[in-house]
Amino acid sequence: MNPVTLQNPDEILSFLADVSLRGQGFTSECLMDDVLDEGFTEPIYLNASGEDPDALYKGIPNAWAIYQVREWKRVLTVSGGAGKERRVKVTETP
Repeated sequence: MNPVTLQNPDEILSFLADVSLRGQGFTSECLMDDVLDEGFTEPIYLNASGEDPDALYKGIPNAWAIYQVREWKRVLTVSGGAGKERRVKVTETP
């Protein structure tokens, strides 16, 4: 998949609504729900890169492996990839 960068909150949430993650570690039927559950209600930046056969976009496999969602000083990172256990981490930048 080609890397994706979005900077509009509505586009970011719409994009994440079409992402589902399967496989080992962190899984999600709808990544948008998990992002909202973490309190990211108006994300200002999204970067998606890499390729993961267990990630689906609009039901099609081989979506992105790494997702970084930023809302001001908070960053949610979902990382994984082929043969890797997917992890999620929330950090706060200074």
